[in-house]
Amino acid sequence: MSEVEKTYDVVVCGGGVSGSVAATAAARLGASVLLVEKHAFLGGSLTAMGVGPMMTFHNGAGEQVVRGIPQEVVDRLMAIGASPGHIEDTTTYCSHVTPFDSEAMKQVLEEMVVEAGGTLLYHTQLADVETADDRVTGLLLCNKAGLTRARAKLFIDSTGDADLCSRAGVPFQLGRPGDNASQPMTMNLKVANVDSEKIRRYVLDNPEDFAFENGREIGLRRLQRARRLSLAGFYRAWRAARESGEVSVPREYVLFFETATPGVFIINTSRVLGKNATDPFDLTMAEVEGRRQNNEIFAFLKKHCPGFENAIRCDSASQVGVRESRHVRGLHTLTAEELREQVSFPDTICRGAYPIDIHSPDGASVNTTHVRPDGAYAVPYRSLVVGTPRNLLVVGRCLSATNEAFGAVRVTPIAMAIGHAGGAAAGLCARGGCDPVDLDYGLLRETLLEQGARLD
Repeated sequence: MSEVEKTYDVVVCGGGVSGSVAATAAARLGASVLLVEKHAFLGGSLTAMGVGPMMTFHNGAGEQVVRGIPQEVVDRLMAIGASPGHIEDTTTYCSHVTPFDSEAMKQVLEEMVVEAGGTLLYHTQLADVETADDRVTGLLLCNKAGLTRARAKLFIDSTGDADLCSRAGVPFQLGRPGDNASQPMTMNLKVANVDSEKIRRYVLDNPEDFAFENGREIGLRRLQRARRLSLAGFYRAWRAARESGEVSVPREYVLFFETATPGVFIINTSRVLGKNATDPFDLTMAEVEGRRQNNEIFAFLKKHCPGFENAIRCDSASQVGVRESRHVRGLHTLTAEELREQVSFPDTICRGAYPIDIHSPDGASVNTTHVRPDGAYAVPYRSLVVGTPRNLLVVGRCLSATNEAFGAVRVTPIAMAIGHAGGAAAGLCARGGCDPVDLDYGLLRETLLEQGARLD
């Protein structure tokens, strides 16, 4: 076993959007940062799992509530023509969504980490965590060099599944209480050569065949002026195909989103039930089942859906999309009631407004609770701090939250904002020689505000 080249101030484990932003934030504060990622690129759910668009940076009234480094990511994408920016959501589920090009997302996230002085380490898995005296002392990593050990003053778990935390002995809840069932996984499918205008005309002529969460009239108005399409429907054909056995996907409709490239769509429709994302055998079979479902979905689209007749299949995602697995138990467990009531915390580190959105682990339904449209809920710093080990922070979707609250804060803009705060906290701790639990929140708040985050 060998040591990595040096001891870092901060090691970030997991290069999804939250971990990438965390590494950037910590490095910009002068910390030496190592970002460890199992894939050959950054972006996690947005690049490996094929998720898109980003939703949402805004509340229901259209006010932007996620800013700071997450907005810088969007600005950089727009500057190279890889995103139209924030546009109206034609499903009306949210006020706005943010399409993007996934290859450009990889590029932008890499550039931001490297420009800040961070070090990237791809093709590397977390094997184990070494602890002593209530601290993480090192990570055991597995890659082309064999087993290596990475040491740091501070560690950030941005694995999505709380792999670092669980191996370090941090308590967690798997899925929902009672039966540990998690929200279903989805294998996203990307298709090209789709006739967007034909779809638009079909929806305008057959609005009853589509879902508009906050009203058909609003949805159709948005549809007429939308630069990119976001839709859920083809109810009639989908229902008939399920009844005849042509498709077996346990989903109530076809959900699809146009990317930054006109005519290229992400099909977010497959639904893999009853699998545990932390079990490698379950995860393997979820990949197999997701691809099988996508074969059915693609054939259905070409046969039954106006605008998709000449669609070309690009690819399935390189990894099945995981909505939920472990939720760590930190100093504060964020609850759905706190989100609904839009509680203000004394240590708020970001805002969000995505609905409490729970895909049923048991079937085809999605249970949604919309929060007050003209406000935004808060995420407290204490939900990123585990307490023991003392030098460990958690960012992204595995933060300390109930499985219901997680249904809101799991989405990528909020995950990026959480990563921004966690990375800034780690950078400040490295600079000040303190542990996360002892960090002066006033200093963290001042830093986040200087970097453009919205906290109030």
